[in-house]
Amino acid sequence: MVTRTTLSAAAPWTALATGPEDWDAADPALLGTMLAQMHLIRAFEEEVLVLAGEGLVHGPAHSSIGQEGGAVGSIVGLRPSDQINGSHRGHHQFLAKALAYAAPGLDPTGALPETVDRVLYRTLAEILGLEPGFGHGRGGSMHLRWAEAGALGTNAIVGGGVPLAAGAAMAHKLAGTGDIAVTCFGDGAMNIGATLETMNLAAAWSLPLLFFVENNFYAVATRVDEVTREARLSGRAPGFGIPAWRVDGMDPLAVHLATEEAAALLRAGRGPALIEVEVYRYFHQNGPLPGSAFGYRPKEEEAAWRARDPLKRTADEMIRRKLIDEAAVADLRDRCEALMRDIAGRLVEPEGNRRRIRPGLWPDKAFVDVGIRAPLPAHPPGRRTEEEARGLPMAERRFVDAIADLLNRRFATEPSLVLMGEDVHRLKGGTNGATRGLADAHPGRVLGTPISEGAFTGLAGGLAIDGRYRPIVELMYPDFMWVAADQVFNQIGKARHMFGDDTDVPLVLRTKIAMGTGYGSQHSLDPAGVFATAPGWRIVAPATPFDYVGLMNAALTCRDPVLVIEHVDLYQMTGAVPADDLDYLVPLGRARIVRPGTEMTVLTYSAMVHRTLETVDALGVDAEVIDLRTLDRLSLDWETIGASIRRTHNVLIVEQGARGTSYGGMLADEIQRRYLDWLDQPVQRVHGREASPTISRVLERAAFAGPAEIAAGLALTMAEKGRPLDAAALGALA
Repeated sequence: MVTRTTLSAAAPWTALATGPEDWDAADPALLGTMLAQMHLIRAFEEEVLVLAGEGLVHGPAHSSIGQEGGAVGSIVGLRPSDQINGSHRGHHQFLAKALAYAAPGLDPTGALPETVDRVLYRTLAEILGLEPGFGHGRGGSMHLRWAEAGALGTNAIVGGGVPLAAGAAMAHKLAGTGDIAVTCFGDGAMNIGATLETMNLAAAWSLPLLFFVENNFYAVATRVDEVTREARLSGRAPGFGIPAWRVDGMDPLAVHLATEEAAALLRAGRGPALIEVEVYRYFHQNGPLPGSAFGYRPKEEEAAWRARDPLKRTADEMIRRKLIDEAAVADLRDRCEALMRDIAGRLVEPEGNRRRIRPGLWPDKAFVDVGIRAPLPAHPPGRRTEEEARGLPMAERRFVDAIADLLNRRFATEPSLVLMGEDVHRLKGGTNGATRGLADAHPGRVLGTPISEGAFTGLAGGLAIDGRYRPIVELMYPDFMWVAADQVFNQIGKARHMFGDDTDVPLVLRTKIAMGTGYGSQHSLDPAGVFATAPGWRIVAPATPFDYVGLMNAALTCRDPVLVIEHVDLYQMTGAVPADDLDYLVPLGRARIVRPGTEMTVLTYSAMVHRTLETVDALGVDAEVIDLRTLDRLSLDWETIGASIRRTHNVLIVEQGARGTSYGGMLADEIQRRYLDWLDQPVQRVHGREASPTISRVLERAAFAGPAEIAAGLALTMAEKGRPLDAAALGALA
């Protein structure tokens, strides 16, 4: 007989509502602060819509009018050191955190402090894209950040900020501060993979992270019950073992009480938690018109929600308790509106019968590329240079052993390092042995992750941005970067520049090229060309154990995210490493001439350095072979490259990977722009075919470049010089 047992979730799911006795018991100062904050935010948002209606907001204006109660109720009780982030509709959350930090304990009947003016002025300036803004105008409406106040940044990618907040929570957990992180997002983000992955990861690692879901029932014009069967979004949490609350977001006190309960769990080490608040945006996704104007919401629905306005609810309860009267509430609204009109007047000016941005407030155009990457750090005192290290007694080490030795050394000397990735804590050092011994020697700092590249890569990004820890992430194969692409490129790579050059992202991402191993199209990418076209990243590709140690040491002093490319063909190769020094640095931005020559300049990297040297020697070509070592645009060693080109007048770029994701295309273009007058022929290139390598041994070999393709490239370059190579020698390599 079939036996059926009713199961229950491992975590509670609670609906919380307030009654008159809760409002009677509430601290008058708390209610007054919430009322003042909500009126300031409402007046701010209304002024934004006025400016947007005049065409003065460049880009969208996602107002939060109607949703102030959820933001203020959840944030008013946080510590200044607690942190929040939010989504594209995040003005209210940003302002709630900024006001609570800059002007705590607001009195709704008293004069507004000068700090309130400064916060509102800088926020509106940022939304208008102006220099006085928090990000010097770069972030605008959707990327508001004030790290000092604990506002980590709003985010234009739906769900994109959720993994980053997990990184902030991880930093709080590692530091043992008792602080928490809150990630705010809407109903649309609840079905995003990054959100669900992060919920699982945060629960697995017991992070002090509060998932705060503003369910306003519409993702633009699509109702939540059209796209999910369970429209009570807090129901997702118990499935991950996360306690959840469902609250009326138009009741700020209920939101505050639920947040207090959730925060207590988080501070006690029992996180994460989730709160779903039901709120309503009074206007369309973007701009000053209601949703009914676009036909997807009935006017009756809009009127019913407006009747439940959180500002009125709070004021009515305070009036009932005789904490304020209607005249004082009206005066508060008038003063907030007047303040916002005054602030707007300082940012715009009349121009005929219209208004325009005051010209002197625009950012300088020269600022456009400032802050894509940070300046490289100076050489740390007490650590040997590359030249000094090459003069030391050497020992032969396998490439993979040099990686493990170096990581063990760095973890022993730098307590801020944390490493994460799939299986990095098992299998005697992950799938290749590169993290051998780390997990046993440094428990709690070497973290095996779920198979969720988006979540753990984004978490590492948030951990890096926090600044107290430096994460090393291993992506088992570089093709997996596409799984984590939003976090890799939209978040980690852009953070510094997007937020106005005040955000370090000291993260190292390790991955390996695995061409020739039979793992097929989805495991065989060379990522150099993709990362080189993405702003913000630095790229290193060591070809020897010596260079790996020195370049990784340099990467771990960098304030930018650094991609470290390894190659499976190198792991078992041996090379000389200083016997008693794993602390030296090979500086980023310095190439190395590994073979001098006069006939041509060959530029290459990683495992292709060795294949190029072997082929050049076999053909007897007097080629100068340069190991680029660092590959991002800013780190290319043009001094070494240019000097070689001026000697040889011919260039061949050698890489292994597919033509479509080729690194050499970008490099060839830049060389011809810089050195056209010195070239005797166009830059020649060796690369793989258009197809990705596949499983068949024969087809896989045909897809990527090897000795035969290098030989053909050398032959073509020499033939264009009028000095063809010996056909018999070429035939031997075919």
